[in-house]
Amino acid sequence: MTETVTKNERVAKAYEGFVKHMKNFLDEQQFNHEEYTNFVKWADRLGRSGEIPLFLDVFVETYVLESKYKGLPGTEPSLLGPYYDEGSPLIEGATKVMPQRPDEPGDKLVFRGNVSSVDGPLANTKVEWWQDDAEGLYSNYDSPAPAFNLRGQFYTDDNGDFEVQSIVPIPYQIPTDGPTGEFTFAAGYHAYRPAHIHIKFEHEGHETLITQVFFEGDKWLETDVASGVRSSLLTKLEDKGDHKEASLNFIMRPE
Repeated sequence: MTETVTKNERVAKAYEGFVKHMKNFLDEQQFNHEEYTNFVKWADRLGRSGEIPLFLDVFVETYVLESKYKGLPGTEPSLLGPYYDEGSPLIEGATKVMPQRPDEPGDKLVFRGNVSSVDGPLANTKVEWWQDDAEGLYSNYDSPAPAFNLRGQFYTDDNGDFEVQSIVPIPYQIPTDGPTGEFTFAAGYHAYRPAHIHIKFEHEGHETLITQVFFEGDKWLETDVASGVRSSLLTKLEDKGDHKEASLNFIMRPE
């Protein structure tokens, strides 16, 4: 009995385009069979290590975003990254204080922002925030901190404004002890990402906006291993003595 195969036109078209460009790439690079075999063995290690999401987040995702959103109005998206985790606690009150340990290490940060639409003001937007700690580690992943440390979600006010109290994130290295690190160093890259905050915005009738905030003066801005930096996502970190302050506004796109 012959099985009925339903062709997915999107998959077929994407694969045809992939093959077309891959042939041009192979003609250009002229890999020998030993190099091809080494690649297959490396790709096998990548899959067995569970690092495919990490590798794609670091070396592919930024180009997917650039190709889709280049030239469009609104805030530029940046990487979701491998450290996003659903279920962070809801934070209420006028000032949103990120969950943290008593005497959380790091410089205190007050961050202010506004969320609007390309069509005008936008009230009561859902915001998710996550970041590394003063050791460059993320809760729920590589940090010994309690679950959802420095992670939270909240809503903006009726004007789209919000204020967050947290700590200043620091630059960190992506994991380098597996196939992703092997590729990183073989390609001549360092493994550092500049300090950044991850923020995700959701509002009915608008595209979900996933982006990052970076800080002027960071030594890794120009050579971010993940190529996730956008000049429009840079902000200045101002020293206020007992804490630091920064701000940035965000614009969402209607669906």
